[in-house]
Amino acid sequence: MSSVEIGLWSFPVLILLILMRVPIGAAMLATGIVGTYFVLDRWTPVLAQMKALAWNTNANYSLSIIPLFLLMGQFAARGGMSQALFNAAAAFLGHRKGGVAMAAVGASAGFGSICGSSLATAATMAQVALPELKRNGYSGGLATASLAAGGTLGILIPPSVVLVIYAILAEQNIAKLFLAAFVPGIIAALSYLIVIAIYVRVKPGSAGHAARVAWRDRVPAMIAVWPVIAIFFSVVGGIYLGWFTPTQAAAVGAVGAGLVAFVNGGLDRKSLFECFKETAVSTGMIFFIILGASVFNSFLAFSRLPQLGAEWVTAQGYAPMTVLIIILALYIIFGCIMDSLSMIVLTIPIFFPIVTAMDFGMSPEHFAIWFGILVLMVAEIGMITPPVGLNLFIISAMSRDVPIRETYRGIVPFVGADLIRIAILTAFPIISTFLV
Repeated sequence: MSSVEIGLWSFPVLILLILMRVPIGAAMLATGIVGTYFVLDRWTPVLAQMKALAWNTNANYSLSIIPLFLLMGQFAARGGMSQALFNAAAAFLGHRKGGVAMAAVGASAGFGSICGSSLATAATMAQVALPELKRNGYSGGLATASLAAGGTLGILIPPSVVLVIYAILAEQNIAKLFLAAFVPGIIAALSYLIVIAIYVRVKPGSAGHAARVAWRDRVPAMIAVWPVIAIFFSVVGGIYLGWFTPTQAAAVGAVGAGLVAFVNGGLDRKSLFECFKETAVSTGMIFFIILGASVFNSFLAFSRLPQLGAEWVTAQGYAPMTVLIIILALYIIFGCIMDSLSMIVLTIPIFFPIVTAMDFGMSPEHFAIWFGILVLMVAEIGMITPPVGLNLFIISAMSRDVPIRETYRGIVPFVGADLIRIAILTAFPIISTFLV
């Protein structure tokens, strides 16, 4: 069996392991090690490579931004910021048709701007908004689906952990990718609001009515969200103004969120230890996935499958946009069986050389940024599509009285909005690159 054939066979083996519930990091690690052995036909270089690869992968300074952003999200969740964001959004939108669900999406967008994690955003906002949605007569499908969709804004609106991983893999500037993601993230939030507005008019019984909040009560609700605004501008604004590097900005954000949580009474010695523990567990999981992907991608490099694949695609004479659309469609399919982080660390080293070998009529940097935003958007769809749909599982676990099939039905319009948005961003790259 040739090295290329071994590389091709590795994919069904990897998918089989994932379907057998083997952790994605372990599946990629095992497939990569065994595959490298079959290609090289010796264990000595495999073991030597593992020793060097484990150190070189996890010693990357750029990865230090990940635990800092995760810690900032932990502090933000305990500092009452999610409740303040939801109260402020509900004060202005709650009385409108579908307004409480819109407020949940708006609050998710605000929380995502200081969290960077889709799962954390979905779980935190569900604790705050789900009781209010039920109390105001919202159907289970609309309530859970809007929270699951809103949770994806945690990785769309910068800072984003997934976008950091892409920047490292594609060797791009993190600050420029954050800037490029801002407008598409806002468009995503607005599209979800439009979906809710249409949903409650097509199905009038799916949403109740909340009382209008007086203007004198709206001002205090807006003032209460100042810590979120301050942290966001300190982190994102500090990066763009040149005050901090992305890693330094993440540290500043973590300290700021920790101080707010401490002042608000949400952080003590015990909860501080829990925040550190949760951050360490999440960081370890992410780093293990990155290590597994590094080993697997190293094996693919030995098999020369990515290089030959890029050469083959280029030789076929396909239009660049056709190849891009096929790759995005594959991402949607992959998103149904694996989480977004695993999907990106596994596929970027394979797909990125293929698309960069083609002429899309823009500079290599602008193309890499545009492609990264598209990948981020498609990966976000995977968070809300069955059967994996991690956001759906989280929300369903927190709302056990709502059958998951209702959540699946409710999420369909949001997925449709995502597909339309991706089509627009694909047709008009300037939306993602004009700020850069």
